[in-house]
Amino acid sequence: MALVTTKKMFEMAYKNGYAIGAFNVNNMEITQGIVAAIAEEKAPLILQISRGAREYAKMSYLKAIIDVAVAENPDIPICMHLDHGDTFELCKQCVDDGFTSVMIDASHLPFEENVKITKKVVQYAHAHGVVVEAELGRLGGIEENVVGVDDVSAHLTDPAQAEEFVKRTGCDSLAVAIGTSHGAYKFKSEPKIAFHVIEEIQKRLPGFPLVMHGASSVLKEFKDLINKYGGKMPDAMGVPEEAISRAAKMAVCKVNIDTDLRMAMTAKIRQVFAEKPSEFDPRKYLGPARDAIKEMVRHKLHVLGCAGKAAECR
Repeated sequence: MALVTTKKMFEMAYKNGYAIGAFNVNNMEITQGIVAAIAEEKAPLILQISRGAREYAKMSYLKAIIDVAVAENPDIPICMHLDHGDTFELCKQCVDDGFTSVMIDASHLPFEENVKITKKVVQYAHAHGVVVEAELGRLGGIEENVVGVDDVSAHLTDPAQAEEFVKRTGCDSLAVAIGTSHGAYKFKSEPKIAFHVIEEIQKRLPGFPLVMHGASSVLKEFKDLINKYGGKMPDAMGVPEEAISRAAKMAVCKVNIDTDLRMAMTAKIRQVFAEKPSEFDPRKYLGPARDAIKEMVRHKLHVLGCAGKAAECR
């Protein structure tokens, strides 16, 4: 099947209590690992392209890779999504380039300006059959071009504002600040997710899909491998998977995962270089890295609850 929007995915995810995995792609091996897991587990899929990925690999290359994934998996609903678009012009370009979903992130601006820009993106995207994710509230941490705040607890999404924002902009989903952060160093102490914010928004906007950003778990398996083979990530800490599963049973219908992909790839490459220092064939270290991504994504699909849900999301 051709690329799809997230509309049906989110309807079914909300109704049946699971979330769709949104995985960032930067190259062929990462995409292949993600899609191989999706195909085996028969899950719906959102492939995200960030500004950093576009700058690194160029849109034409990334879209060609995704087009092959779509063609080779006709039974899997796949959405191509712009992650953290920060201007109307960028969102418009991606709509014109064939994305089926775009995110406009004007959360760093005053509320009224965020409403204005988001509404403009919604009007253009909807006229072209594309859905729009927006953001309200501020996350912490740093990832690519996205710089968050230091005190996430002081910048949680206000449920009353969220209700007003959605009604005024017409956006299709909303990324909310509930205590998560971008990157591998999300927390300095025990993670605390603001489930009460999700619950209150769910009461005010029944049936409306929310998005969890900064949701990588920084899996111990890969952190340990990285550190064992020369890395230095002793204090890296992510979102507990039980918290992600709980949110997925509520109103969170999309969960963004990027850092865990990077860590799986880096851990395996480090391991190959350490165990086989004479290795110089990229296929011999990128292949194991691709396999590690595949197994990590398979695991995540069960955490999210979307394994086996492809058919109902088509």
